[in-house]
Amino acid sequence: MTAEDFAADPVTYWPDTAQAVDLFCRLGTQWRVGGMGSLTGLDYAAVYPLLDRMQLSAAAWDALLDDIQVLESEALETRRELQEQEKPAEP
Repeated sequence: MTAEDFAADPVTYWPDTAQAVDLFCRLGTQWRVGGMGSLTGLDYAAVYPLLDRMQLSAAAWDALLDDIQVLESEALETRRELQEQEKPAEP
């Protein structure tokens, strides 16, 4: 494998979202998988301990969880769109 095998457009985000994006990336292996291998959402049993370790105020903890849920929702929607594009056209 070469670096080109992993080449992708860079992702940019606003600095004030960095904490949520970094945590979301750490959760990359914490997805629940339903029937037929479809993603159903994050495993919140893994999310909460990571949030707790950050020693945030209650308001900041809630805000970061809200941000994670927005990212989760968008990731699921993007996944669905990509799966629709991959389906073979019906005759």
